[in-house]
Amino acid sequence: MKLRVVIGLAAATLMMGALGVHPAQAEDPPGEAQTGQATQPHGWTDAGPEALAAGTPDGFAALSGYGIGGTTGGQGGRTVSASNIEELKTYASAPEPLIIVIHGSLKAENYVKIPVSANKSFIGKGAGAELVNAGFKLINVSNVIFRNFTIRDSYIPGDWDGKRSDNDRDGIQLDTSHHVWVDHMAFERLGDGLIDTRKDSDYLTYSWNVFADHNKALGVGWTANTVTHLTLHHNWIRNTVQRNASIDNAAAAHVYNNYLQDIGQYGMMGRLNAKIVLEGNYFKSVADPVVAKDPNTQIVQRDNIFNGTRGRRDNVGAAFDPTSFYAYTKDAAADVPGIVSAGAGPLRLAQEQDRTRLTVALDGTGDFASIQAAIGAIPTDSSIPRTISIKPGFYREVVNVWPDRKNVTLEGSTSNPADVVISYDTPAGGAKFFGGTWGAQGSATFTASGEDTTVRNLTVENAYDEAANGGSQALAVRSVGDRATFEGTRFLGNQDTYLADTNGRDATARTYLKDCYIEGDVDFIYGRGTAVLDGCTIHSVDRGSTTNNGYIAAPSTKKTNPYGMLIINSRLTSDAAAGTVSLGRPWFPSSDPEALPQIVIRDSWLGAHIAEQGWADMGGHSWSEGRFAEFNNSGPGAWLNALHPQLTAEQAADYTVASYLGDWHPTGRN
Repeated sequence: MKLRVVIGLAAATLMMGALGVHPAQAEDPPGEAQTGQATQPHGWTDAGPEALAAGTPDGFAALSGYGIGGTTGGQGGRTVSASNIEELKTYASAPEPLIIVIHGSLKAENYVKIPVSANKSFIGKGAGAELVNAGFKLINVSNVIFRNFTIRDSYIPGDWDGKRSDNDRDGIQLDTSHHVWVDHMAFERLGDGLIDTRKDSDYLTYSWNVFADHNKALGVGWTANTVTHLTLHHNWIRNTVQRNASIDNAAAAHVYNNYLQDIGQYGMMGRLNAKIVLEGNYFKSVADPVVAKDPNTQIVQRDNIFNGTRGRRDNVGAAFDPTSFYAYTKDAAADVPGIVSAGAGPLRLAQEQDRTRLTVALDGTGDFASIQAAIGAIPTDSSIPRTISIKPGFYREVVNVWPDRKNVTLEGSTSNPADVVISYDTPAGGAKFFGGTWGAQGSATFTASGEDTTVRNLTVENAYDEAANGGSQALAVRSVGDRATFEGTRFLGNQDTYLADTNGRDATARTYLKDCYIEGDVDFIYGRGTAVLDGCTIHSVDRGSTTNNGYIAAPSTKKTNPYGMLIINSRLTSDAAAGTVSLGRPWFPSSDPEALPQIVIRDSWLGAHIAEQGWADMGGHSWSEGRFAEFNNSGPGAWLNALHPQLTAEQAADYTVASYLGDWHPTGRN
């Protein structure tokens, strides 16, 4: 279906003061008309480049230092227009003060990082101004302003980690530069850092920006000195992974009223001798939202809101008093998501686009080259079905379908799941560089947290090498949201390959796995969620033992839930020695006294690897404490003895796909 999607929001009249422009000053931009329709939420009127160039920053960029009295950019210089990359490069490096107006979309065929000299203002003209496959480099310069345009898409396909030697594709790089103001900008899908603030850069304000759909957002440091003064306020940091921000050795970093949404690895981090005041921010679905990495780091956090977060919320030391440097007005943290999502970023164009279907490809033929970037393009809390079609390739990235992304389908573009592989290799026992271990949740290559997620015709693996590094939990897939469907999907791993989880001990979540392939060795299908495996191949990896080659399932169902796991119409296979694999064992987590594991295996073929004693004890609990049963299985591993409790036909009628899924009727269910 067609729908109008606003692909960015400009500041409202409410936010005109943040742009340094009073509403009465607003005027139509000079020159030719913009193509497309500008988004004008809440009565916004484009102030025009000259008015934006005359704006005044707040925070540290407004203060005097290093012989200049604040950040004025190119004020007092000529106003020039850049309509292509070559013009932009020429003006950016000119020795004179300039107000450089960026018109429309400027795209570099080959990535270029544009050198910038002092006393420059880069202002996007109206809606839709953008820089594509390029960035800016500030080395030993001062007094530079960036406002009202987008820097996007310098991502190297497949280099999600940013490890390639040629991947230094920052949006803006600052080395030993001062008095820089970045305001109402958007940074999306770049190769390395969105902004890298390095080597004693100082007197900086980053305000009302969008940092999105990327691995590394905002890094500050690369210095042994404690120099930098930085204000970060009213920024929207979303669908990112790390450096949100990561702040090394800052003398004073004032971080207030930012909205951090859907963050994969960690939120705000202080390192080394950094002094940070973190106040009035809103964290939603952020792992380790506040981290003081080193003993000398000082983080004062106050009046922040944490919604759906897990992990550290450090609050150490005295840091500094922002009011000793400047006055500011702080919004209530509860209002930040609305204010920032409406006001951050540049004025953009609204476009008629079919956003119900997106394509990901590594060869440049898709809408995106990263699966996670495509997920970030889906509007939050929308009920409209969205499909992400993924072309063949090896996608080394961690993928999260966030709780606020509902009704999303990810599908391989061919019928062969081996053609599309999503792979990462984080072990649960692996050490975080800032302390602690990743844990089961942090190890998952793919997490489906949004309701009504569907995955089909692709492979997800956790490629952690047990043989080289030792045993550890290492999840390929974790399903959390209710009504998750996996069709024709391969799950590859060893220990704890698939976790059927819920969003909290008292929550319920149903997952339907149809015609899937799941392999592992220890507890590789586990969790407290309700999971139906229908027509699946469940393959136990041979560990080379003549006595114990692992356990298939480890449910931890809540005792009030009659339906935990159901394996039906499936095949249990292995190359392991006969009689050396257990069907499963009962998991009674110490954190959940209400657990009472439940699983039924029925109407399935069981290979010779299944042990004569079908079920095993776990953690001091006998297998008989679990609600374990079988019915109507066949094959050499379908033992009929007291150690394989069987349902009667009458009892089996209560343990069907329909009874486990209830009022949910996923496509293809029997």
